Amino acid sequence: MSGGARDPLLQPFRLKHLTLRNRLVSTSHEPAYTEDGLPKQRYRAYHEEKAKGGIGLTMIGGSAVVGRDSPPSFGNILLYDEAVVPWLAELSEAVHRHGAAVMCQITHLGRRTGWNTGDWLPVLAASPVREAAHRAFPKEAEDWDLARIAGQYAAAARRCRDGGLDGIEIEAYGHLLDGFWSPATNRRGDAYGGSLDNRLRFAREVLCAIRAEVGAAFVVGIRLVVDEAWTDEAGPVGLDAEAGLEIARALAGDGQLDFFSVIRGHIDSDEALSHVIPIMGTPAAPHLEAAGRIKATLGLPVMHAARIADVATARHAVAEGLLDLVGMTRAHLADPHIAAKIARGEEDRIRPCVGAAYCIDRIYENGEALCIHNAATGRELTMPHVVPRAAAPAKKVVVVGAGPAGLEAARVAAERGHAVVVLEAADRAGGQIVLAAALKRRRELLGIVDWRLAELERLGVPIRFNHWAEAADVLAEEPDLVVIATGGLPNTGFLKAGEELVATT
Repeated sequence: MSGGARDPLLQPFRLKHLTLRNRLVSTSHEPAYTEDGLPKQRYRAYHEEKAKGGIGLTMIGGSAVVGRDSPPSFGNILLYDEAVVPWLAELSEAVHRHGAAVMCQITHLGRRTGWNTGDWLPVLAASPVREAAHRAFPKEAEDWDLARIAGQYAAAARRCRDGGLDGIEIEAYGHLLDGFWSPATNRRGDAYGGSLDNRLRFAREVLCAIRAEVGAAFVVGIRLVVDEAWTDEAGPVGLDAEAGLEIARALAGDGQLDFFSVIRGHIDSDEALSHVIPIMGTPAAPHLEAAGRIKATLGLPVMHAARIADVATARHAVAEGLLDLVGMTRAHLADPHIAAKIARGEEDRIRPCVGAAYCIDRIYENGEALCIHNAATGRELTMPHVVPRAAAPAKKVVVVGAGPAGLEAARVAAERGHAVVVLEAADRAGGQIVLAAALKRRRELLGIVDWRLAELERLGVPIRFNHWAEAADVLAEEPDLVVIATGGLPNTGFLKAGEELVATT
């Protein structure tokens, strides 16, 4: 079915007045490409590439903050700054030009940030319960705090609308809004604590403020936790599946929302986060069935993303009615042209996400998101995803070493139209990735090698294995360009004595 017009993933979807050209979504995430808290050229180019690649909807601003009292924690877009509007307009125009829709996630981080960032304002939350990850003791938000923050949400939504975006998504997992919902984080005794209606009161005030500001026509959805899957030695701590479904039903019944993006789990610690955003060595799409149950009971469109890294799983999710829109977010970091390749019948050429989590790890180390085996991701302004043919005459290129660097050098040179040969001392390609993938839970890393080998086969590049390349072997090929990609050897020479006794990995 892949590549054909009947492919479930390529079917259009009507979201309110908006027609999405297919079911593929890059859900909201923050790659930390902002400059001065604004989504400038790098941010635009990153999302524009996905639009060029045929995606239906790309979502920006994972945790774009609505107010100064929600200090940014990792490159968040500052939606409280009016200067954001022209940059949003430039980004939305670029995405629309290539036929995709674009939305922004908006939030108040609540306790999921630190006081000693941004303007050094107090961290606010439903109750003064510290988050393990950021470790700030939050102030219990007072009624005047909540009134101010509801206004901040409305103003942020208006800036998104004025910037030409197609809609917004309100973040409600691990942040301020759902902090009121969960018994783990709401210990209030006032009108915002206790009963379900009380715990939903602030979220409803925010939704009403947003609708009053942007009107009924603008698309407004919510990413919400429907089961915190949170227990300790004493038993359940947070929202369970039944409570989460009751909240989703209540919000759907209010008529303010146009779609749900559903999440299972909690994110207050790194260990917990690893289950919400699973990595290599874990089952594919672990929360898909739970998302399907939500869709089956609600009358609103549902999307979901959590390790749906391959087209077969995504296609199953849509074909079986488990989701309306399928989030393949990290998959689009690895290859932003997934939809175009499916449409062309080139599904086998999609560069696979291997679940290495390099993209996420970099963000949590105060870097920007980069992909472990697509160097162009996040560098679209200087590096193409589709390598063009060279204008100059073809050259003879010899690459020594068939590890990931050598394979990539050979691939790019061949795409440029050059005649390439690879010389490799071992009996197989992959270099140190073969060693890393020997551990069963890391075997997905071989996708980095396998994809390049398939591309080199398509390009007609020979690899000569068991070939220890000396200078004479290289020169015998009469190369115009030589790439040495043999890696290095462990350095034990720093030892003053005992070097002969040392073993290395």
